[in-house]
Amino acid sequence: MIREIKMAKEQIFIGLDVGSSVIRVVVGKQESELGAASVVGVGEASSGGIRRGVIVDIDEAVSAISEALEKAERMTGLTLDHAVVSVGGAQITSQESHGVVAIARADGEITENDVVRVVDASQAISIPPNREILHVIPKTFVVDGQSGIKDPVGMSGIRLEVDTQIIQASVPFIKNLTKAILQAGLEIDDLVLAPLAAAQSVLTKKQKELGVCVLDLGGGTTSMVVFEEGDLILSSILPVGSMHITNDLAIGLRSSVDTAEKVKLQYGVAEVREVKKDAEIDLGKIDKQEEGRVSVKHIAEIIEARLEEIFDLVNKQLKSINRDGQLPSGVILTGGGAKLPGVLELAKKQLRLPVVLGTPGTLATVIDRVNEPQFATAVGLVMWGNEFLLGRSRTVNKFARKFLEHDTVNKLRKWFKSFLP
Repeated sequence: MIREIKMAKEQIFIGLDVGSSVIRVVVGKQESELGAASVVGVGEASSGGIRRGVIVDIDEAVSAISEALEKAERMTGLTLDHAVVSVGGAQITSQESHGVVAIARADGEITENDVVRVVDASQAISIPPNREILHVIPKTFVVDGQSGIKDPVGMSGIRLEVDTQIIQASVPFIKNLTKAILQAGLEIDDLVLAPLAAAQSVLTKKQKELGVCVLDLGGGTTSMVVFEEGDLILSSILPVGSMHITNDLAIGLRSSVDTAEKVKLQYGVAEVREVKKDAEIDLGKIDKQEEGRVSVKHIAEIIEARLEEIFDLVNKQLKSINRDGQLPSGVILTGGGAKLPGVLELAKKQLRLPVVLGTPGTLATVIDRVNEPQFATAVGLVMWGNEFLLGRSRTVNKFARKFLEHDTVNKLRKWFKSFLP
C-alpha cells in the first residue's frame, strides 16, 4: 500500500523512474486532502548497470539510484525512503483475459466483492513459471449479457463477466530491480508500468475516450500504450530507443559514442529535408581527440533511418489492434528522444496521425525542467502515488487497486529484506 511521509499537514510522494540512460527522482508535496500535489524537488543521474530497461549490474544500478536520490534530498531537505517505481524493459508482455462469476447475493445485487471475484477469475490463465502478473486492469464489465459497463456495483443480475488486460513481467527482472532499489535504501510503494505512468501525467480523460497513443522515446526502449473509450487496449515496449541512434552515429561517423551523443544533441535533425546540403561540422571542435569534417545531411540521414525503423515498429503494433492511422487524439510523444528537432513532423508522416509533444504540466512546480517530456514518467509516478493514497480514480481503476496490494513487489520485498544487512 502506498505510504506517505507526514510533515505537519503535508504529505510527500516520490516517483523513481529507472531509465536505461537516466535515473530520475521527482518529489511531490500535497498540502491538503483536496488539493493536487506540487513538485518540490528532482534528482537525476546517468544510469549505470541498466541496459534496455533491465538491470545488468546491480552494484552500478544501486550507485546510480543513490546518486539521483541524494540530489533530490539536497534540493528538498528531506530523507527519502520510499517511492513509486517505474517498470520498463522489453521483457514486459500483456494479454487480454476474461472472467465469469455468479452473483453471490440472493437478491442479485452486485457488490464490490463480486467485482473482486470476477477480476480474480480473469487471472486464471496459464503463466510460465518465470513470469509474474504486474497489473490486472479491468476494461469493461458485462452483466447478464449487457456489455460496456464500467462500474457494475449496485446493479442487479445473475452473471457477471469482465474483460481485463493482464500485464506480466519476468520474475528475475523484478527480483533484480527490487534488490537494487532496496539496497539503495528505498522501500517500494508500488511498481508501475512506465508508459502507464507517463500517460497519467500527459493525457486528459477526453483523449482516452476518443482514442490516443502515448509513445515514450526512451534511451534503450520505446514504450507505448493505447487508450480508447477510457480503456487500455494495448501496452508494448519495443527494444529500441534513442541510444541506438547514438550508436548508429558512432559507427557512421567513426567516432566515439560520447562524441556521437554530443553530435546528436547539438546538430541532430530527424528529417533530411530540413538540412542544408552543404552544411558541415568539424568533429575536432566537439572533441579534441576527433578529427575530420562530416556532413550535417549525413548525420540527419542516419537519425532519420533509425527513427523510421522505430515508427514502423509502432505502426505494426497499432495494426495488430486495427488502430493504425485511426486514433482521433493521435500520438502524444514523450521521453528524451521526443525533443529531437523534426521528430514530430517525421512521426506525423510515418504514423499518419496527429502528433504533439507530451509535457507533464499537470502538477504545479517552480522547477522548469520538470515540465519537459523526459520527466513525464517520473511525474506520473508521483501522481499515481498521490491518487492511490487519496482514493481518487486512476488509470488502473478502483477495482484493480485490490490486486495491486498483493502483486509481485509486495511478495519480493519480504524476500529481499531477509537477505539485506
